[in-house]
Amino acid sequence: MANSLKIAVIGAGVSGLTAARELQTESHQVVVFEKSHRLGGTWAYDPRTESDPLGTDPNRDVVHGSLYISLTTNLPRHLMSFTDFKFDEKVYDDPRMCPGHEEVLKFLEDFADRFKLSELIRLNTVVRRVEVVVVDSGVTKFVVESETSGVSSVEVFDAVVVCNGHNTQPRLATDIPGIETWSKKQIHSHNYREPESFRDQIVVVIGSGPSATDISREIATVAKEVHVSSRSPDVKVAKSEKFNNMWQHSKINCIKDDNVIFEDGFSLDADIICHCTGYQLHFPFLKTNGIISIQDKRIGPLYKHVFPPQLAPNLSFVGIPEESFTFPIIECQSRWIAQTLSHKVFLPSENEMLLDIERYYEELNEKGVPEHRTHYIGFQTSYIDWMFDQTGMALEKSLKDMFEYFNHCLISAGVDGYVDAFSRKYGSTGSC
Repeated sequence: MANSLKIAVIGAGVSGLTAARELQTESHQVVVFEKSHRLGGTWAYDPRTESDPLGTDPNRDVVHGSLYISLTTNLPRHLMSFTDFKFDEKVYDDPRMCPGHEEVLKFLEDFADRFKLSELIRLNTVVRRVEVVVVDSGVTKFVVESETSGVSSVEVFDAVVVCNGHNTQPRLATDIPGIETWSKKQIHSHNYREPESFRDQIVVVIGSGPSATDISREIATVAKEVHVSSRSPDVKVAKSEKFNNMWQHSKINCIKDDNVIFEDGFSLDADIICHCTGYQLHFPFLKTNGIISIQDKRIGPLYKHVFPPQLAPNLSFVGIPEESFTFPIIECQSRWIAQTLSHKVFLPSENEMLLDIERYYEELNEKGVPEHRTHYIGFQTSYIDWMFDQTGMALEKSLKDMFEYFNHCLISAGVDGYVDAFSRKYGSTGSC
């Protein structure tokens, strides 16, 4: 078997399953390590929550999943497909254009069955260490130490693809003066499952992303009051048009004597602060002697958000980009990695990749983009086009038109209307 490598894939969510499929297509020997008892990653709902609701205690039992029970996708199912395995062609129980998490999990299980991926996965197996080593011949290898039911094992792989996701380690609003000494309850959305525990409470929700929007509205059905705080300079400070007990505020100025004081001048005595503030990149198992570092959600250096130049192509990451068309990006990244490892596709030199990364960082700096948004590539197709082009493919025109129309709907109709606008053109038996 020519050029067949032994490759470890860390995680069996969307990224891990897709990477495993592409690597298997290239006839590589693939082992997928999955800490949970089932595949699906973040799409496998887990009713458990952590003992520390903020997720800061290093000794807590970590719960990987961050889904709340009512969660639906924020992308239409048409845009959550693979090139040869279409979500919108599947018939499940949920007719909505933006389906619930249960249906996404079914889709991933069907994907794994169709491409016989389950036989590659070691369930209930935690990766403790991935360490770069250089063998006598000067070739870079990777030592992978894993643990299954308390039994440790150590193996050597030719390459590692990191696919463990980035929705597990909470990122908190710790820069608010007084928040660390606030005496009442705080929780991160990672540990939110349902609204009942917020009944009759005065709640402050920090954040302006999809989870903040979903959770604040759900909490408003049972809470006494909900006050949403956003850092965005464009935020409209006003009472909600949909809920009589919900208000939008600017960012929090400080917390003093247990009062939450907003920059718009409003203050209140709240019962709970809910951080819907996203997640940190977290790879505690990765030992690279400083070759790779993480600073404020920027992991680097990574060429095109995938390859660390000094260890490319034998170490790679799938699914790092955020605020994007996740499924097609994961597919084109995985195909690029697999064909690079098969020597069908060749990367630039290490210096050329580093220069490309430096130019990208300079562009972000010139545009005033903060470090924590390094991997936010937006809902555009240029990255997907470039990535597919590396493997001699092209994004089919009908799908590209759909992506571009979605982006148009998002800009013109806003977060509350983009799905309905998209549905009017592409049709659906239900909305999100």
